[in-house]
Amino acid sequence: MASVTAALVKDLREKTGAGMMDCKNALTETDGDIEAAVDWLRKKGLSKAAKKSGRIAAEGLVAVAVHGPDGVVVEVNSETDFVARNEEFQALARTIALVAVEKGLTDVEAIKATHYPGGGTVAEAIANAIATIGENMTLRRVGAVRVAQGFVGHYVHNAVSEGLGKIGVIVALESTGDAVQLAPLGRLIALHVAAASPLALDSAGLDPSVVEREKAVLADKNAGKPPHVLEKIIESGLKSYYKEVCLVDQPSIHAEHANKTIGQVVKDAEKNAGAPVTLKAFVRYALGEGIEKQETDFAAEVAAAAGGQA
Repeated sequence: MASVTAALVKDLREKTGAGMMDCKNALTETDGDIEAAVDWLRKKGLSKAAKKSGRIAAEGLVAVAVHGPDGVVVEVNSETDFVARNEEFQALARTIALVAVEKGLTDVEAIKATHYPGGGTVAEAIANAIATIGENMTLRRVGAVRVAQGFVGHYVHNAVSEGLGKIGVIVALESTGDAVQLAPLGRLIALHVAAASPLALDSAGLDPSVVEREKAVLADKNAGKPPHVLEKIIESGLKSYYKEVCLVDQPSIHAEHANKTIGQVVKDAEKNAGAPVTLKAFVRYALGEGIEKQETDFAAEVAAAAGGQA
């Protein structure tokens, strides 16, 4: 049997929000398999379905830039929030986003190797900032969208400056319609994405393994029911799940579109745009998403719950 360590318990608690002893029991029952333990907790009603794993822990900034039909979001990390408020660091993050969108780059290493305005490469600019400010910094990730025709909407949450904040969203609206009419729609959807945090554009965009896990949980929770009844329960449960995690199926958070899904909101906008509108893609980055931060007091608490194992 696998050893249930403090690190495993801590990881499971952060993924599920369940109590430490419940997490330890789940890991014991599943022989240390953390994904199986997540499902075990859900079947026991001890954890809500997590839309995303990991905690927002790293410091730094998310930068958004839009250039014509292209939009990018980049995450530049620092060690402390103090540095994130530094104007030099903000200029660095903003410029990296501009370099990425203007060059059409979607790979971190390619961006780092690209010329940085003022001389040298992006990687060298980061190194110079580290030397000047005295704190480690990294270009962690980049996401992008592009439209052939249409509009790229964007939104930055907890903005510290134009295009810089804690959450950055870009949304691609493909259409031959009036871009002036598409602009408020793009911002409205970007605001929704920031708040609702969808996993995918639609059900087809979900990882098949995620869907299969959801089916398995529904099946186990309704074990013993006749096959034809169970099939309908699973079908209904998946529809409810899609409303939670798929952008086009999510109910709009905006009061003016109450009782309408984002898909319906896009469809309604076609009249003003004067042409069909397709919600093509989105990117949502939350600062530090998926990066763990060590917290000594919490670690000690988890170690005690896990029987003192490290």
